[in-house]
Amino acid sequence: MKKVPLVPDGAFLKNSGILPVGDFDKGTTAMLWKRRTWILGLVSISPLATGCRGYSYGQLLKPTDKDLVGSHEAGSEVFHPLVDESVAKLLTRQQEQCHIGPDGIAQKKTICFVCVENKMSEDIGDFKDQLYEQIDSKILESDVFRPISRRMVDAALHETRLRPDSLMVPDNMQLFTSVLQRQGAPIDYLLYAKLTSGTTQRNTSKQRDYLLTLELTNVHSGEYSKESAEIRKGYHKTALGGVWNYNPLK
Repeated sequence: MKKVPLVPDGAFLKNSGILPVGDFDKGTTAMLWKRRTWILGLVSISPLATGCRGYSYGQLLKPTDKDLVGSHEAGSEVFHPLVDESVAKLLTRQQEQCHIGPDGIAQKKTICFVCVENKMSEDIGDFKDQLYEQIDSKILESDVFRPISRRMVDAALHETRLRPDSLMVPDNMQLFTSVLQRQGAPIDYLLYAKLTSGTTQRNTSKQRDYLLTLELTNVHSGEYSKESAEIRKGYHKTALGGVWNYNPLK
């Protein structure tokens, strides 16, 4: 049996029709072989760079690692700072207004955290429950409020068949608070967290301003107060969009 050479020579390339007929020498054949080897190398490396189809990769982040910045919508890089700032403002103001008891200790106010309302143009998905838990945990850790379990709040809403946004009606508020009191959890305040956004469009780039507002209402007097935090974020079609739109020299 005749052995086929590993490296095709010029005659083989001409006779096979792969390349047009011409003069081939050893230098030309070596150059073609190197080019072919280089192309095969790129093909073999490309799965390593792009990842195999059907597989994904993850990594554990350290507390010092930065949050991933979302390319199309808000994520942890927006929501976490909003929660930290707005809750800190709320607790600071309420701590200044705390009543001191006969024993010299500040009296905690019982608070019912009703819900997180999303009024943004984006769907926040599973972040809604996480925002509730983050705000509720920070309030629980403070010396200002005594929060009520979310399960008790949901049970009272289910029993009264009321929506969270209908509790501001006096009769509904009285019914809701009476159910909680019967469960052994009388309350002083209702707390709502509301997310809103505003969008500014400029050609292919846009800026979205995110606002988290904490609304606090005294169920006895109807007194109302709120604290908020804001973050602005730019979205661009190209990598240079941020430089072009937010150039400090413009």
